[in-house]
Amino acid sequence: MPAGVATGLRGFIAKFTVLKGAQRELWLTFLIKFLIYTAYSVTNKTMVLWLSKDLGFSDQAAGALVGWVWAPAMTIFTLLAGSITDAIGLRRTFFLGVAICTIARSVMVVTTIPSLALACGVLPLAIGEALGTPVLLAATRRYSTVAQRSISFSIIYMIMNVGYIAAGWIFDYVRQLNFHVSLFGFQPSSYQQLFIVSLVFEIVLFPVIYFLRRGAEATNGGPVIDQLSRSRDAAGSFLSGIWETVRQSAIDAARLFRRLIGQSGFYRLLMFFVFIGFLKAIFLQMDYVFPKFGIRELGANAPVGKLSAINAIVIILLVPIVGALTQKYAAYRMVVIGGIICAAGVFIMALPTEWFVLAANSIFGHWLGHAYLGLSGSIHPYYIMTALYLIVFSIGEAFYSPRVYEYAAAIAPRGQEASYGSLAYLPFLVGKLLVGTGGWLLAAFVPEQGPRHPGTMWLIFALAASVAPIGLIAFRRYIRVPEAGRQD
Repeated sequence: MPAGVATGLRGFIAKFTVLKGAQRELWLTFLIKFLIYTAYSVTNKTMVLWLSKDLGFSDQAAGALVGWVWAPAMTIFTLLAGSITDAIGLRRTFFLGVAICTIARSVMVVTTIPSLALACGVLPLAIGEALGTPVLLAATRRYSTVAQRSISFSIIYMIMNVGYIAAGWIFDYVRQLNFHVSLFGFQPSSYQQLFIVSLVFEIVLFPVIYFLRRGAEATNGGPVIDQLSRSRDAAGSFLSGIWETVRQSAIDAARLFRRLIGQSGFYRLLMFFVFIGFLKAIFLQMDYVFPKFGIRELGANAPVGKLSAINAIVIILLVPIVGALTQKYAAYRMVVIGGIICAAGVFIMALPTEWFVLAANSIFGHWLGHAYLGLSGSIHPYYIMTALYLIVFSIGEAFYSPRVYEYAAAIAPRGQEASYGSLAYLPFLVGKLLVGTGGWLLAAFVPEQGPRHPGTMWLIFALAASVAPIGLIAFRRYIRVPEAGRQD
């Protein structure tokens, strides 16, 4: 241990005190992250319900629109957003994304015309949301020094999950409030009210972004203002910069693809990510399938938001611990173990509800139902089952999710780590395409009217989740490559 390096509790505290001299832009980035992800998560949980209840789409159509249009569009635009940020600057990209989101959310609040809501609301919102993802990562890097960088990215990850937790509570509160208001004949539904809340978060972002200084940057010598960058940012042509960047990004993407398809490692990573996509589909269904399932099985005011927040709470607590304890183990092995745990968790939801009646009447059941969820009366077994499923699934996620990106870097040829890392969005894209079928499963097994067989729907989800660990084990010899510095 080098002299002067603090250990134990002092060392732990020292990891946070490095932020003491951080410039204001880093703290503003943390606040922007919270506001953006809270607004996004509120919208994500509301989208499918709004499409069905307010716009009249069937379960199947709503699921397809979210899984095959909204979510993939956001992923595709995210791939271009990084280059746009480099071309026009962080501050301008923030303003552009928030402006697009504000207009799109406003349209979704006031209209019930499906074509208008989709063309002027949902699709532009996907573009605006996509602009916020890479710019937040770039801002965290630019506004933090080398000493601050590690803890800054850890805090960004934690804030994202705090935003998910806040969104779950907001989602339940607004629905349970059952607030009726009429403004010049306009009576927003509960789901439009949730969009109003996300719109308020979006509007608050404008003054926060305003206080980001042009050209601000953190260096090892302290914060500086790059006057050359500042003047260039002010003088550059905004629209021409965006167009040129989009054109160049498309060219670069085509070149990257042509280079990658000639490498065997690319196909290995592609198969690896396809299997991980089955786990991401289960994660995504908590926003796109679970709210409808919970409302239909547990009642209109069921606190499905607080239930889904269990995942974020467990992740915040476990990821640092699991990461520290499993550093010496190979990423591939940790992904397989995490996948097995995740799949096992989903099978809990496929079990008979009668098996959990005793647990619902236990001390844990009363604490979960009455203290955490704020319910009154008896506790439905599905509350216990969902909590257990999410806890187990989150444990598995803590094992596999951070290591997915590590494996992508480990398998990449030297000098092409960034190219392979850019493919890390693929599991979410695969998951979004898979979860688009969730509407058909809901209509078949948990319809709004008629007999229901929710256990069968969850069994299908569990079997889908099992594809990941089974595939990774079965095709291990083809997919897996030795990882630098790891014996196993």
